[in-house]
Amino acid sequence: MRPSPAVRRAAAVSLGLAVVAGAAACGPESGDSAKGATAGPAKGGTLTVLNSDPQSDFDPARLYTSGGGNVPSLVFRTLTTRNRENGAPGAEVVPDLATDLGRPNADATEWTYTLKDGLAYEDGTPITSADIKYGIERSFAAELSGGAPYLRDWLVGGADYQGPYKDKKGLDSIETPDAKTLVFKLNKPEGEFPFLASQTQFAPVPKAKDDGTAYEKHPVSSGPYRVTANRNDGEELVLERNPHWSAKTDEERKAYPDKIVVKSGLDPAVINQRLSTSSGADAAAVTTDTNLGPAELAQIGGDKQLAGRVGTGHFGYTNYLAFNPKVKPFDNPKVRQAISYAINRKSVVNAAGGSALAEPATTFLPDQKAFGHQPYDHFPAGETGNPGKARELLKEAGYPNGLTVTLTHSTEENRETGPATATAVQEALKAAGITVKLQGLEPNAYNEARWDITKTPGFFISRWGADWPSGGPFLAPIFDGRQIVKGGSNYNHAQLDDPAVNKEIDAINKLTDLDEAAKRWGALDARIGEQALDVPLFHPVYKRLYGKDVKNIVISDWTGVLDISQVAVK
Repeated sequence: MRPSPAVRRAAAVSLGLAVVAGAAACGPESGDSAKGATAGPAKGGTLTVLNSDPQSDFDPARLYTSGGGNVPSLVFRTLTTRNRENGAPGAEVVPDLATDLGRPNADATEWTYTLKDGLAYEDGTPITSADIKYGIERSFAAELSGGAPYLRDWLVGGADYQGPYKDKKGLDSIETPDAKTLVFKLNKPEGEFPFLASQTQFAPVPKAKDDGTAYEKHPVSSGPYRVTANRNDGEELVLERNPHWSAKTDEERKAYPDKIVVKSGLDPAVINQRLSTSSGADAAAVTTDTNLGPAELAQIGGDKQLAGRVGTGHFGYTNYLAFNPKVKPFDNPKVRQAISYAINRKSVVNAAGGSALAEPATTFLPDQKAFGHQPYDHFPAGETGNPGKARELLKEAGYPNGLTVTLTHSTEENRETGPATATAVQEALKAAGITVKLQGLEPNAYNEARWDITKTPGFFISRWGADWPSGGPFLAPIFDGRQIVKGGSNYNHAQLDDPAVNKEIDAINKLTDLDEAAKRWGALDARIGEQALDVPLFHPVYKRLYGKDVKNIVISDWTGVLDISQVAVK
């Protein structure tokens, strides 16, 4: 996933964009989901969503996948969507507006979709294939930027298209032979197109109702709820039932509450306090982006009732140490291997909030089946590091007396890339004879250094999350040599351009059997891992409170956050 949106989406890690680990995501700590199911979730009532990240730019063209938690999916339906189930089953892609996941041609360069019968907007007008084509085309307009970049890369002619406001002709690579059929023509094989079709850019937009940048104030709903108020650019969103939505065409969204009020831009501490107290309207409140911290978890642990209102989620996210082999001494594989052996993951996990909020990682891919995770540990350091082995490798590398390196990190007080994690790394490497000087940069400068190829440090803390649960959007941006960017955001920190790796990425992209593709992604991860281009540290775990009157808790491995399309408050 491109980092900033990934952070926005995950938001459990302070910036948000993600959550992963060895176990599948699960629901509430005490099984309140089961109790809710026993009580029988009922329609009615008002659900309140308390979020820290702003819910701005509420336009399907500008949202990045499921940006803003699950809120956009209540208003915008897409060709496909995520399976709304707990844990691993929730990482599957399923049909939404379409009758199936799409029908590819022989080499997956063309995908055909058919719309379901009976689809309608909030005003009762039928949803057509032309509306979905137009919704995609407007996402190319410069004034509506912010969404995921895949369509520009994947669609034939997408790289040069400027959107319907400048180019009235439209994209020839999206054909609509009739009101219910869409055909997408791609630049290259993309077996994971069904995942892409779940992004908000695939939401239908009626051309007659499009008023450009003002569309976000009242976007036309294709989902179970419509926007009746949008105050202060998403600071408060009020959603009420769409009378023309039919559960017969939507097997995924339950739409229990009559009304949903989304309040964003709130202080995280205030959100957790309100959910903890759970009084008044807050008794029927949830958050999709605010995590509990170590101190809050310790306090909650002594309160059985509160502990029963904590949901646990995992999402495809990895925190790691990145090397730039263009900078000495990291051009020497033995130096990179030495650091890999020296790392003390126990201390890093403690710095990240402890084992309740972080799980140690030795693989770049998250520990989930959907990603094709293949267990490996090429440089076994154990829980607390292997300084002896690290010293041996340093000696072989020509540094018998150790060496001094600089580690770049963010000055932001977060548990992933901030000072606490950097200090834990510094202390671990000291035991192996490696002196680490810490270079803290304020967040904007830190991100610029990470992603600008002319400024990339030799050694820095980084993180990556996937736009959908697959190895593709995880490995390709980081290790595909053809994605090295010299004049913009470059995520291939090692500037790896290995023809064999590139060839395997292309081969996997041709596969439309997602299970087989997952196995190949896992094997590729293990192969790349042998080069010690990064040191996986941990996968974050999300712990979030919800109000005492909230029932039917579902947390999938796709998002790692409570799915408000399933929640009931009565």
